[in-house]
Amino acid sequence: MLAVLFWIVVWQLASMAVASEFILAGPLDALRALARLVPTAAFWGQIAFSFFRIAAGTVVAYALAIALAAAAHRWALVRTLAAPALSAIKSTPVACVVVVLLIWFGSRNVSAIAVFLMALPGIYFPVLKGLDELDPQMEELFCLYRADARTRLLAHVVPGVMPYLVAASATVLPMSWKAGVAAELIGVPDGSIGERIYQAKLLLETADLFAWTIVVVLVAWVFERAVLSALNACWPAAGRWAALHQNGRTAATPTGATIVARQLRAGHAGTAACRAVDFEVAPGEILCLMGSSGAGKTTMLSTITGLLSPVSGNLSIPDETRFAAVFQETRLVDDLTPEENVRLFAPRDRNARAMLAELLPQDALGSPVRELSGGQRRRVELVRALAADADVVLLDEPFTGLDGKTHQEALAFVTRHLDGRPLIISTHDKQDALALGGKILAIS
Repeated sequence: MLAVLFWIVVWQLASMAVASEFILAGPLDALRALARLVPTAAFWGQIAFSFFRIAAGTVVAYALAIALAAAAHRWALVRTLAAPALSAIKSTPVACVVVVLLIWFGSRNVSAIAVFLMALPGIYFPVLKGLDELDPQMEELFCLYRADARTRLLAHVVPGVMPYLVAASATVLPMSWKAGVAAELIGVPDGSIGERIYQAKLLLETADLFAWTIVVVLVAWVFERAVLSALNACWPAAGRWAALHQNGRTAATPTGATIVARQLRAGHAGTAACRAVDFEVAPGEILCLMGSSGAGKTTMLSTITGLLSPVSGNLSIPDETRFAAVFQETRLVDDLTPEENVRLFAPRDRNARAMLAELLPQDALGSPVRELSGGQRRRVELVRALAADADVVLLDEPFTGLDGKTHQEALAFVTRHLDGRPLIISTHDKQDALALGGKILAIS
């Protein structure tokens, strides 16, 4: 605020030094002109005329840019075709665009179209970048848990893209007003802010010129703040809504899946990460994969879930088998609470809060998971896996980072909530296998 006052004083002193209102009206002159304009109906009509068209052009640009970015992210042909056209629009001077638009459409709506063309590439390219940079590990999580399109959009895509969209909007929104008023200055549509600025220039009404400039700056600032506030409010509200939406599902009856592997080799790009193994896991049975770090336990679990293809051998899993998993690395929606993370994939008849309370202190249940310790985050993932509507549960070193007491509580939690489903767990601790009563399969 002090900096603003400083420049207002500089402006006033410069005006006094020039000593000519026609050349440089001061802030007091501009305020007097503004006080004369504000009570008139014409003043508010001109603001409404320009605001409606500039806002409409911006909204349509946002909608089309986001839709086009989504299409370009999915289809390479759309990306290839859109890139040169939008790059050309982004590089073309506004004045040249406005002149062409005046020839085609006349002056009345030229500001809306000019704003649309200015904002379209300004939003398209950042949103496309955000889509391209979505976390592939989180994408695997939503894929494995068979999240529907709405849940993926609200809990995965929105938080991934929103930082790019907000950053772009901080530039595009004020630029939309600059482009819109510039278009009105060239086209001079009746009843617009641009027309009043043009008339003030013709009549050397410098005080009015500054008054209208102040109006444009203030309206543009309010517009920018309002839109940015709305965008920032979208997250984590979208994720919370997605978690609430999942409450409409009820738990399905487990399929009784049995997993059978014969001479199964898991690996990457055709290269085996471990020796061939044979195993069979029926409903209610527990298989513990044991081996040193890097032996291929995680690769084997990814192969069982279908995230990786087998290098060789046979893997028999019933069609439509639903998996739930704790991955080796933490995969949580950081801005959501533990309960919201669990409810993203849990049916409505699963008491997520009660399950979380078995492993977490009460004061942690309402906090975003980004504020939890590593061990607490791990327990949230464990609850999410056991609460999910799944036929098979896979846990990749789920007790990492847990102290002795919490480790034992987590083992008991798994036993209580497995509900007769087959469990495949990787661990370095033979005591885990003994506590769970599971079979041991050495991976090397």
